[in-house]
Amino acid sequence: MKEKFKVLVVIPAYNEAQNIQKVFDELKRDLPYADVLVINDCSKDNTKEIVEKNGIKCITTVFNFRYARAVQTGIKYAYKNGYDYVIQLDGDGQHIPKEADKLVKRMKETNADIVIGSRYLEKGNYNAPFFRKIGTGFFSFLIKLACRQKISDPLSGFQVLNRRVIEKYSKIGEYPEYPDANLVIDMIMQGYKVEEVSIKMRNREFGESMHGGIIKPIKYMLLMFYNVLVIMLNNIGRRRKK
Repeated sequence: MKEKFKVLVVIPAYNEAQNIQKVFDELKRDLPYADVLVINDCSKDNTKEIVEKNGIKCITTVFNFRYARAVQTGIKYAYKNGYDYVIQLDGDGQHIPKEADKLVKRMKETNADIVIGSRYLEKGNYNAPFFRKIGTGFFSFLIKLACRQKISDPLSGFQVLNRRVIEKYSKIGEYPEYPDANLVIDMIMQGYKVEEVSIKMRNREFGESMHGGIIKPIKYMLLMFYNVLVIMLNNIGRRRKK
């Protein structure tokens, strides 16, 4: 694909030494037009060494930023360096680089502000954890209720953002700990154009997900629900003031 826009792939990575080489190999083969930036989130393994060995730009944090702040660090870099699109891609191998090309093409075709890679628009081979399935259905319902738009995979971090969104996200003072359904609802309610594209996704091969176990998914669900309620109330308040 011949690309005239500046595209940056932002990869937050924490202890992904067993997975990230495969991601780099696929990026080089399937997204040659995109630059790549890894936010090495104070990994304790040799993630940094693997990134440097591949000649890929790397920002290593001085302490563990955690996922959301690591992502925003990449978005701030994209804004400062004049990128038109950011592709958010996980370093664990679940997001397939070739599928990102579909998201970029849709954004160019429709001028969407955000394009989400959805695991659920079509039946695929991705086996989501139980609590993830419950959360996806629940927040999809809330988005339809609040925004009158169907988003089948509001918890997907596999997204493409345009320049307008890059600027907005880079300037958020308190970037949400889990930037998923809450940001999707906020952006739709503020008039941004959000679309979905059906994509394939793999299950993690090595290591543990940040949503692994039982306690983490429950904490995630409760915090996300609280954030969504606050966002909905704030946007209703804005509309009344207008």
